[in-house]
Amino acid sequence: MALIAALLGAGLGLGLLLVADGMRRRPRDNHRPPLRLSREQLLRLGGCVAVAATVGAVTRWPVGAVLAGVACGVLPRLLGTDRAHQAALARTEAVAAWAEMLRDNLSAAAGLEQAILAAAAVPPAPIRAEVTDLAAAVRAGVRLPQALAAFRESLADPTADLVVRALSQAAHRQASRLADLLSELAEVARKRTAVRLRVAAGRARVRTSARVVTATTVVFAAGLVALNRGYLHAYDTAVGQLVLLAIGGLFAAGFAGLTRLGRVGEPTRPATTDNLEGARP
Repeated sequence: MALIAALLGAGLGLGLLLVADGMRRRPRDNHRPPLRLSREQLLRLGGCVAVAATVGAVTRWPVGAVLAGVACGVLPRLLGTDRAHQAALARTEAVAAWAEMLRDNLSAAAGLEQAILAAAAVPPAPIRAEVTDLAAAVRAGVRLPQALAAFRESLADPTADLVVRALSQAAHRQASRLADLLSELAEVARKRTAVRLRVAAGRARVRTSARVVTATTVVFAAGLVALNRGYLHAYDTAVGQLVLLAIGGLFAAGFAGLTRLGRVGEPTRPATTDNLEGARP
């Protein structure tokens, strides 16, 4: 019976993880390739199932197995390093560096397209793929406004939106002060990055507190199960499992609130009504 309860709990926990992942909002893409899990994701998923099965076998609580499996999959991402924020900062810095490269190349290049091709020779690492694709589109004969529009959407960065708008307008109107504008945009990007770094430093204490609270809760629960199993006999009944589910939901809400307090929000992209492709020259 313990093994069956463990397997049922692990399966239910895995199902809840898949449901939660499916409910995440994603942009529609009718040509999206089939889902393939990476080796790291498979190992993480296997670890969650193993933890859920172990907890279910030890406690004989299906709800406990579910909560353990979900916590194993969610808590490391919620309380770990905010990789998305760090990647966004690196991308903003890279856009600033790319704008300065375009500015420097404009004086020696025959035009904006040549400056883009020259800058693609040594692109900043965080946006290397996007800059390379832009240069490839220009070499293939794609009109510059169309190539810039695709570049803008692939980066999805507020600073890149401003740079692309300036480049698009320069492609249509032959702006004579494009180099000065690119310098100003690069300076704005670096100021934004500095401000976001100061905000992130302030939020780091909240994230540390969330880690301490989470670790204390997990250690305390594990200690009760290992050292004072009789104290938890009330959860062996069906009513006790429902109560445990409610308690787990309350803790989940608390952890989510702490994580939200410690997370640095990303700036919104400016709303644009103009078409980057513009009218035909």
